[in-house]
Amino acid sequence: MSSSRTIATCLAGCLLWGLRLAAAEAGTTLPGDRIPTPEGEWIVHPIQHATFVLGWQNHVIYVDPVGGANRFAALPRPDLVLITDIHGDHFSVETLQAVCTPATRLVAPPAVAERIPDSLRKATTILTNGASTQLMGLTIQAVPMYNLTPERLQYHPRGRGNGYLITAGSSRVYISGDTEDIPEMRSLRDIHIAFVCMNLPYTMSVEQAADAVRSFRPRIVYPYHYRGSDLERFRALVGQDSGVEIRLRDWYRP
Repeated sequence: MSSSRTIATCLAGCLLWGLRLAAAEAGTTLPGDRIPTPEGEWIVHPIQHATFVLGWQNHVIYVDPVGGANRFAALPRPDLVLITDIHGDHFSVETLQAVCTPATRLVAPPAVAERIPDSLRKATTILTNGASTQLMGLTIQAVPMYNLTPERLQYHPRGRGNGYLITAGSSRVYISGDTEDIPEMRSLRDIHIAFVCMNLPYTMSVEQAADAVRSFRPRIVYPYHYRGSDLERFRALVGQDSGVEIRLRDWYRP
C-alpha cells in the first residue's frame, strides 16, 4: 500500500473514531446557561412549561419531567428528580420510568409519592412542607406552594405540593412550583437563582409574580410555567432598580 493511501486510510479511521466518540458522548453533556458560584457552575436547561434540567458539578437534576422519553433523549440521565405536584404537567409515571436509572433518586411530596410505582418508590424521599433532606451533597428543603385567592383555591391546596429550596455550598436555588405570592416565598433571602411561575388562573398573575420577586430579590430569576403571560411586562414591573437579573428563556419551543 502506498504511503498516500496509508495516510488516507489513517485519516478516515481517525474521522470514524471521532464520529463514534461524538455519538457515544451525545447526551452526556448538559447544555444551557452557565451560572458561576464559588463552588462550581449551575447549568440551567429549560425543557417545557414546568419542566427543566439543572446541572451542578457532576450531578444532573430533572425538575418535573413529563412528556415522554424523546424529550430527554439528547440529555444525560438524572441523578436526582424533583417532583412538585400531582398534575400532569408536573408528574408523569411513564416519563419517570423512561428516564430514571437504577441510581436515580427522587424527591416528592406525599400526594405524589403514593402514585409512584413500586419500582421507583424505594428510591423516593418523601418530604412534607418544611422538611428537608441531604442528597449528593445538596440540602433540599420542601417549601409550601399553594393558592391564596378564593376562586383559585381548588387548584393547589396548601400542603399537597412542594416548591423546593436547594442549597449547594454558598448558593441557594428556589423552585416555586405552582403557587401564588405566598408569605413563604416573600420571606426568602439570599437566593442565587429563582424559578418563578406565573399563569392565570392556576398560579399567579404577572403583577403578583413581579411584586413577590421585588420582595425577596433573588440575584437571577427565570420566569417559567408562564404560558399566556406577558414576560416583558414582568420585566418592566420588576424593574432595573430591584437589582434582580431577569432571564427570559423559551419554555415553549416545539
